[in-house]
Amino acid sequence: MKWPGKIFNGPHGGFFRYAAVITAFFILLMLFKPGTNVIRWIQSGLEIRRQEKQIRMYNEEIGRMEHRIRMLTSDRDTLEEFAREEFYFAEPGDDVYIIER
Repeated sequence: MKWPGKIFNGPHGGFFRYAAVITAFFILLMLFKPGTNVIRWIQSGLEIRRQEKQIRMYNEEIGRMEHRIRMLTSDRDTLEEFAREEFYFAEPGDDVYIIER
């Protein structure tokens, strides 16, 4: 049974050839038309996934920073350690050594 040949060469073959050409033209138009084409849709989808990943990363960083803020505001020893490490604060009589990497 020659199924594809029967469709295109049968009594309605002209219609099916016309429909195939129009469909192929429409697909090519959607693939390569400037502006809104399938390639741009794919690129947009990839960009959205990249930005969602970035949002998750920033939300995790915000969570870590909020935890650190809670620690610094609730514990005096942690705040003192932070001030000494970040701003080189020292109590009177302390020797401060700064080692740069």
